[in-house]
Amino acid sequence: MSAAKHHQVIIIGAGAAGLMCALTAGYRGRDVLLLDNAKQLGRKILISGGGRCNFTNLNIEPAAYLCRNPHFCKSALARFTQWDFIAMVERHGIAFHEKTLGQLFCDDSAKDIVDMLTTECDWAGVKIQLRTEILNVQAQEGGYLLLTSQGDLSCESLVIATGGLSMPKLGATPFGLQLAQQFGLNVLPTCAGLVPFTLQPQDKANFEQLSGISLPVVATAQCGKSFREALLFTHRGLSGPAVLQISSYWKPGESISFNLLPDTDLTSWLKEQCAESPKLSLRNAMARLLPKRLVEVLQEMGALPDKALNQLGKAEIESLQQYFSDWRIQPGGTEGYRTAEVTLGGVDTDELSSKTMEARKQPGLYFIGEVVDVSGWLGGYNFQWAWSSGYAAGEVV
Repeated sequence: MSAAKHHQVIIIGAGAAGLMCALTAGYRGRDVLLLDNAKQLGRKILISGGGRCNFTNLNIEPAAYLCRNPHFCKSALARFTQWDFIAMVERHGIAFHEKTLGQLFCDDSAKDIVDMLTTECDWAGVKIQLRTEILNVQAQEGGYLLLTSQGDLSCESLVIATGGLSMPKLGATPFGLQLAQQFGLNVLPTCAGLVPFTLQPQDKANFEQLSGISLPVVATAQCGKSFREALLFTHRGLSGPAVLQISSYWKPGESISFNLLPDTDLTSWLKEQCAESPKLSLRNAMARLLPKRLVEVLQEMGALPDKALNQLGKAEIESLQQYFSDWRIQPGGTEGYRTAEVTLGGVDTDELSSKTMEARKQPGLYFIGEVVDVSGWLGGYNFQWAWSSGYAAGEVV
């Protein structure tokens, strides 16, 4: 058996976090090997943001991240900020724009970001090896031994950047979580985050005909967290940014409250409409505020009285105000990892140094990116965690 080929640093996973870690370590003069089982680099980057990659957000802050320890992400986010990543993008001449709520997208293609990171890795002297399956990892004196489909490898520092469980079609596996457990690290239960909701059978029957209809709402979870974004009806359930955001705060069995008229005081508005057109039907009046088909379905369900505006009593108007500002749905579940943008849970941050991402009880072993129990909001927050955590580990490996 031939001796294992040695590198100072081996990084498993050539996604956003792995690439950032590799180039950061490479620029420090480290001998870095970046491994991945895929045929191409950064597959999740390439499909993100509709192929334009929402690579960061102008409003990055620790409060936009879910983690059992809310302070854990502060150190890494402070040391490699959105401005640092934007500066790299600008150095490479990549054109970008702000969409909404601070979200930055490439003007052209997500491939620009992958090309930038690959170029930086090249400049930093990083070796990249794709189509490599990791069969076994063992600790040995002074580092780690990896048995791979391409031969044996050894290293002093081993970085796990294998991502979460979301989007299995892109090659997501539980490898990183299993490796953490192999070395005695606690792994928190995982579930799909930033994911569409499925509906209970009766709600699905009522609302699937509205597939494709979108409207601005404020979505609120039972924990009190709320987001003002668009709600989208689909043939399977509910989606759109408002639903994806709130899904990360939802627990099975809970209901979600939607304010369907976040900009309208319905009581005053109905009084004004009644003064102008007393004989106008409530249904036709509401269709001035909401998509007509939604109004029709709500009336069929008995939520809207079949009356003219001048026939509505005070109690009925108050009831309508309450209904539309607190429209409640108890989801049947979510669409799961298949369509989820992130994985909630993962390697317990109590096991890691927040400054270096190194495992406290396993020297030389590091975990970065989505495999860790840190998940951001929709809108570039998860990419920034990948860049920041990758940089933090890259500075020390």
